[in-house]
Amino acid sequence: MKVKEITSVIEEFAPLSYQESYDNAGLIVGSPEQEVAKALLCVDITEEVMDEAETIGADMVIAHHPIIFHPLKRFNGSTYIERVVARAIRRGTVLYACHTNLDSTAGGMSWRLAEMLGITSLSVLEPTRPEHQDVGFGVIGSLPRPETTIGFLGRMKQQLGLKAVRYSNPVSETVSRIALCTGAGASLLDLVKRSGAQLYIAADFKYNDFLDASGLVTLADIGHFESEYCAIDLIFDVISKKLPNFALHKSVNSRNPINYLV
Repeated sequence: MKVKEITSVIEEFAPLSYQESYDNAGLIVGSPEQEVAKALLCVDITEEVMDEAETIGADMVIAHHPIIFHPLKRFNGSTYIERVVARAIRRGTVLYACHTNLDSTAGGMSWRLAEMLGITSLSVLEPTRPEHQDVGFGVIGSLPRPETTIGFLGRMKQQLGLKAVRYSNPVSETVSRIALCTGAGASLLDLVKRSGAQLYIAADFKYNDFLDASGLVTLADIGHFESEYCAIDLIFDVISKKLPNFALHKSVNSRNPINYLV
């Protein structure tokens, strides 16, 4: 199958025009006309993921995070980025990323995480396309029935297989209205405060974010990688729905670079 046949399916669901100006989503290494037989899905393209791709015979790697964000000025192997890109070029492995376009598209990353947690009646926190109110960053929705705040956090920790949850003092004993954003979510905090959410789930909160939210909304930081691991299943579902006969593999080497001592 040609690369462009696979990428067109992804981009039909998450158009590249939805990505942010700083992003580098899309085809990073390879040609749209290149023939591929098997793709490996991951969060980050690391050397361990490249090892896995070669072991299983995958000639395409599809990631959530782009391996290249900034221009590369040299290829001397001093960083894992240089080594991975050089290795992909040398072996003819296609590298592709769907990042902020997958975050912001309707049914994208935040929608998937909310679905996993049983949050329904979703709407977008920060619409980015006036003509499409379901396109943007973060979502807010409701639980079918109220749960205790601590009970919900515990259920979320178990359901997502989290090692830890950083959270602020609960603003209410129970929670029913929840906002969330996969990845770094502090930029949406002002919107969340005005949204009526009792709990906001995201990642990469700073110390002052917890102070600023005090008494207004409970913050729960579940970790960047942990909040975006659902990308693998989401991309798998998007492609397999349209191309059921194309070989897709979910990476087992796509791992959190952060360790926890528990």
